[in-house]
Amino acid sequence: MNMIAPTSSIASAVATPRPQIRIVIVGHVDHGKSTLVGRLLHETGSLPDGKLEMLKAVSERRGMPFEWSFLLDALQTERDQGITIDTTQIRFRTPSREVVLIDAPGHAEFLRNMITGASQADAAVLIIDALEGVRDQTRRHGYLLHLLGIRQVAVVINKMDRVDFAQKRFAEISREISEHLIGLGVTPSAIIPISARDGDGVTARTPRISWHQGPTVVEALDALEPARAMTDLPLRLPIQAIYKFDDRRIVAGRIEAGQLSAGDEIVIMPAGKIARIKTVESWPVTPVAGKLGAGRSVGITLDRELFVERGDIVSHVGTAPRDTRRLRARIFWLHDAPLAKGAQILVRLGTKEARATVVAIDKAVDPGDLASIETQLIQRNHVGEIDLALAQSVAADPYLENPNTGRLVIEVNGRIAGGGLVLSVNAGERAIPIDIVPVESALQDDERSARYGHSGAVLWLTGLPGSGKSTIAQSLERKLFSRGGSPVFLDGDTLRAGLNGDLGFSPKDRSENIRRLAEVATHLARNGHIAIVAAVSPSADDRAQARRIAADAFREIFVATPREVCEGRDPKGHYAKARAGTLTNFTGTGSDYEKPDAPELTLDTTARSAADLAGDVEQMLAKTGILSAEPADIAANI
Repeated sequence: MNMIAPTSSIASAVATPRPQIRIVIVGHVDHGKSTLVGRLLHETGSLPDGKLEMLKAVSERRGMPFEWSFLLDALQTERDQGITIDTTQIRFRTPSREVVLIDAPGHAEFLRNMITGASQADAAVLIIDALEGVRDQTRRHGYLLHLLGIRQVAVVINKMDRVDFAQKRFAEISREISEHLIGLGVTPSAIIPISARDGDGVTARTPRISWHQGPTVVEALDALEPARAMTDLPLRLPIQAIYKFDDRRIVAGRIEAGQLSAGDEIVIMPAGKIARIKTVESWPVTPVAGKLGAGRSVGITLDRELFVERGDIVSHVGTAPRDTRRLRARIFWLHDAPLAKGAQILVRLGTKEARATVVAIDKAVDPGDLASIETQLIQRNHVGEIDLALAQSVAADPYLENPNTGRLVIEVNGRIAGGGLVLSVNAGERAIPIDIVPVESALQDDERSARYGHSGAVLWLTGLPGSGKSTIAQSLERKLFSRGGSPVFLDGDTLRAGLNGDLGFSPKDRSENIRRLAEVATHLARNGHIAIVAAVSPSADDRAQARRIAADAFREIFVATPREVCEGRDPKGHYAKARAGTLTNFTGTGSDYEKPDAPELTLDTTARSAADLAGDVEQMLAKTGILSAEPADIAANI
């Protein structure tokens, strides 16, 4: 074994302040991550006195050979199985950097923890076994680094002793991994041959790698650029809690970016409420004078009484995050069940939680082979870009503007199911001006549902003109009202004569017509009513916009009446026929109507009455939790 002693430059590099960089080390299981980290700690003189000797003695007592990875694998389970399960953060010094090294698990079963570790990093070290070469898991890790926005990657080809330090083998792997990373838009900063077990290439070039002209691992780490200081970014203070002490109401949280001080004018998003910081509270000294920056946990008091809550973000006026109910994100999916369009999930952005609906899926990819998949599903361990419609407004930044407030985590049934980066905010939705403060109803959702026997919903009946949408809607309205509910019928033509009377029939005006319908219906749903919309709404994009606005309250119902029936040739005569020429006037050729791909319900009107079909809608509402199991007691609610 080539034992390389710490150099004096490393051991003594503690006198002057140096920048800090956070680096995640990733790679396939058993490719030697923990071994490399243990070796780095030893060769940079970062181990506590006696630690190495103690571990060697423990290994001898247990009758097993000493491994450098034992310095990292603190859990008994990990030592028994020989794999890293959790992320470990290790601090050490190089000649010019303070390094926080994050050792992330490489086993496929622990990708959740790997993502957690990588999401905190400014740069990465990707480790590859020289004998095994680039594996699917290696490619997947490379894609994950791209997914998480990490653009600085140093590649370490480990276990060169297993291939007799063959320069040809090193060149083969270098070419393959470079092509893979460059295809992702990431150019490796260095590719280094090493033997972590023996020490070759870690801090010194040994004779066995004399053919390598590039840097050692430590030199490569020193060449990585630290991220822009979080104190230089606009202020972001996600609220964690509100405390009441004496006559003070203290808003507490951790400053994720920027700086604040008493007297600053701030805005609390997403509501856009403006105030001034009266005092900055911090334990044990309070109040605090001067500025406090990113990384500090603080409490602030305000110069006025405002209603704020956990998940709101404090920022300076003029540099506030955007408020939105619509996000586009690139995510890595971890759940056993694939993510589908229309799925209901919980999104966490910092300290904020919000229910969300997946309204679109794009660019689904298997990171193992980078094959694009034409599907509306993201499978386990696959990546995709999704559009999310949120049930409530949140404040967020795109990842490229602020990495701390531009990451999200997805939960399903209380389990972390995925995570990723916010690519854009307010996609397709207008932001609320900062001086507009929406006022919520004084009534709670459970009060309304107890009165009406149902939750709020938007039922969107779409189909060709003359298909029977309004007839079914009226029948459903009567059924729901008879059971004590609060249905509101919104007919597209009726609103065209009033609220939307200023709109024409251009594609832009048609989209605005649907947007207004959706906004009105959603407002009714949020106040506990069931809004029954009957509108042709021929464009799938326009209906998708309505779904984004209404979020998880939206139910699309396709009234699938055949064209010949709508034109008045239905021999059974169940519904009033469309006026002659209606379809032609509507679409020109009658071919512009885009059928729904995945409606919540499809109604076949050719052989059943409107009352029967309305009953189908009622059953769907009961199955999806909108209606209570039994009709409300009307007399009790009067």
